[in-house]
Amino acid sequence: MVTIKDFANDYEPQQMGNIADLELVKTDTEIMSEERENREGEKYKVSFIVVEGKEYRTPATVIEQLKSILEAKPELKMFKVMKTGQGMGTKYQVIPM
Repeated sequence: MVTIKDFANDYEPQQMGNIADLELVKTDTEIMSEERENREGEKYKVSFIVVEGKEYRTPATVIEQLKSILEAKPELKMFKVMKTGQGMGTKYQVIPM
């Protein structure tokens, strides 16, 4: 039996990671899009991949860059995403590996 105290101490809220948190990403990883609701009840659309049971948000700018890279290198199997800045000033760079 687990006490509520132990459960609370071990609890970690589910948070969506960012694709830039991953060391490498395979190009054949399945991507999903869903409409979700934030704390204020406003709906938004999010695209994400799931790696080892955890969701990683995949911004449209990453998809746009990857599309350009794949046009030049269709055999690409893996890539890395670098992230700089925060909030509205966040920028992403997709690096073919």
